[in-house]
Amino acid sequence: MNEDLKFIVDTAKEAMDDAIVHLAKRLLTIRAGKASPAMLQGLMVSYYGSPTPLSQVANVNTPDGRTITVQPWEKSLMQEIEKAIINANLGFNPMNNGENIIINVPPLTEERRKDLVKQARSEAEDSKVGVRNDRKNANNDIKKVDDASEDEKANAEVDIQKLTDIHIKKIEEVLSKKEEEIMTV
Repeated sequence: MNEDLKFIVDTAKEAMDDAIVHLAKRLLTIRAGKASPAMLQGLMVSYYGSPTPLSQVANVNTPDGRTITVQPWEKSLMQEIEKAIINANLGFNPMNNGENIIINVPPLTEERRKDLVKQARSEAEDSKVGVRNDRKNANNDIKKVDDASEDEKANAEVDIQKLTDIHIKKIEEVLSKKEEEIMTV
């Protein structure tokens, strides 16, 4: 295969792999019934006037399957962290005991589980769109290669389609695992 075509195929594979990694990270933030520090991932706290990730101003732990504890490194941040948790609209009601912020994670209702499955499907669909866009970009790049025969270009497009199919199937597998995790009571 022509070096330019091989580079295009390799680049497309990397981009498609990145889409799956991104999906896995996004699905971590979707709650699945048991408490996890990932539920608070991406939460920003006002730290001396500038937004700072919660993980940079506090320890976040899960002592059991229904509780998340947040231990701020500075006691003055307690109200800011509580406010950030409430404003994030995660459905949590933080309790402050003077040293830690304790969040009791309520069990999911059937309706809430179905909503979370819809959210997971939406994330998976976004990843599929990303993979398809990577395919489109790679195919456009293949057409622009001057020093390759039409057969080499056609073979490269077939390789790109195979990669696309493989990655779409991986996305489906990741989604079905997450759906099962969400729906398990």
